[in-house]
Amino acid sequence: MRTIGLIGGMSFESTAVYYKTINEAVRARLGGLHSAEILLRSVDFQTIVDLQKAGRWDAAADRLGKAARGLERAGADCLLICTNTMHLVADEVAATVRVPLINIIDETAKAIVAAGARRPLLLATRYTMEEGFYARRMAAHGLALTTPGEVGRAIVHDVIFDELCAGTVRDASRAAFLTLIEKAKDDGCDAVILGCTEICLLLDPAALPLPGFDSTAIHVAAAIDFALGDETKAAAE
Repeated sequence: MRTIGLIGGMSFESTAVYYKTINEAVRARLGGLHSAEILLRSVDFQTIVDLQKAGRWDAAADRLGKAARGLERAGADCLLICTNTMHLVADEVAATVRVPLINIIDETAKAIVAAGARRPLLLATRYTMEEGFYARRMAAHGLALTTPGEVGRAIVHDVIFDELCAGTVRDASRAAFLTLIEKAKDDGCDAVILGCTEICLLLDPAALPLPGFDSTAIHVAAAIDFALGDETKAAAE
């Protein structure tokens, strides 16, 4: 079993999902009381949020790069940044280490392409929806990404930071997200990306008006495949 290195804490609510889901998947694959070999570096999210608000992505990249190098030195065989937004600096972080960084955008794109969808709606933080890095990476996989309008983007961003990152899940927010997905379906979208690692706390990707792709679950599955190899995947199936 290879060791998975997690750069987490952004927020710790979703990092807890990563830890639990990875271990559940390893136990399902290997049986018995098996669990994953994991190294976790959990950062203070407020410091990262402050850098995001200030547009200090260079400083944020330095912070995560330091965490990545620490995990590599400790024995991690691969790295995951446990947040979509901070994949804005994923290439910079990956360049500081020798072990592979499993990119959440690429893995999500591959899952969407494999399912035959081509025009996904992205629900994520304002940074992820508006900075362009996510759309460019999706375009490299042949996907034409769309986002909600300005009001919708504000709703999604505020729910993520004010509620989900604080461990609060509200039915009214779920209803607002579903309304955005319904509109996107009417506008021709054929899938929806839960493009923030906390959105899985609010929405079930299997119970949406469009086929749902939970980036957190997809990221975890890619890490498990790397850690355990194709042999255990074939046996589990």
